[in-house]
Amino acid sequence: MADNKQKIGDLSVSPLSLGGNVFGWTADEAESFRVLDAYAAAGGNFIDTADVYSAWVPGNQGGESETVLGNWFASRGNRSEVVLATKVGGAPERRGLSPATIRAGIEDSLRRLRTDYIDLYYTHYDDESVAVEEIATTLDALVKEGKVRELGASNVSAERLDSFLAFATQEGLARYAALQPHYNLVSRDTFEGPLADVAIRHGVATVPYFALAAGFLTGKYRPGTAVDSARSPRAAAHLETERGRKVLAALDEVAAHHGAEPATVALAWLATRPTVVAPIASARNLAQLPPLLAAADLHLTPPELDLLTSASA
Repeated sequence: MADNKQKIGDLSVSPLSLGGNVFGWTADEAESFRVLDAYAAAGGNFIDTADVYSAWVPGNQGGESETVLGNWFASRGNRSEVVLATKVGGAPERRGLSPATIRAGIEDSLRRLRTDYIDLYYTHYDDESVAVEEIATTLDALVKEGKVRELGASNVSAERLDSFLAFATQEGLARYAALQPHYNLVSRDTFEGPLADVAIRHGVATVPYFALAAGFLTGKYRPGTAVDSARSPRAAAHLETERGRKVLAALDEVAAHHGAEPATVALAWLATRPTVVAPIASARNLAQLPPLLAAADLHLTPPELDLLTSASA
């Protein structure tokens, strides 16, 4: 993977963020360690998780991914080499963004991650019952206490994001340096438009999640093909749409020209979009990792970018 680090505030991050949603879910601890080791060995330093991962799995409570990562840091002694992102506000016992919830949430995360600071701390889901001024003040205190280095927001409206940034700037508080929206070739209106405009206007770095549309953009979903994946129903649904079929055809064409995987092309396209610094993609085993890492080294031509952008319109 190319060593072309990107900036999120004062953080220098790899151009691919490794998604931790699979750790403790579809990847057990041993396989998670293998994926993490390979990502780090390839020069990757930006890992994304959340307190809620993976509470949706029967028998899990949330925090499983953070626990796996904490064990990995402890066994490898490499915490200072990683830019670690996690999130608050989505776990079953820690929903919302009240000051008490944020305070309790970060202590839970720090304990599971076996660290005393978070590099990038996201509000996972906006909580409109709490004023942006109160959220901003609480998060700023965490930065001043050294528990958080940079702040981010996910699943937030353009209006609330703009209000937060304006207030933080006016009051001299820590402001959101990153935005994590749902964004990929088959889901563009979840970011493009007012939300993207706010990110551009305020210079906020974008770190898209669902960068591969739950696996659809890997190209493994085809008519008449069954895929063994926990996310199969969501991904396969894109085959039923005209956009999904057009995007798949465009990916195949560009991938064939480069001798690359569709996933590599999809991530490379996303990385060229305004404000995007590092798409998030996860690998539940070692075999899934190389096409993700290769995206940083794939340079798409203007005609190829136009083809993909048109197909996804």
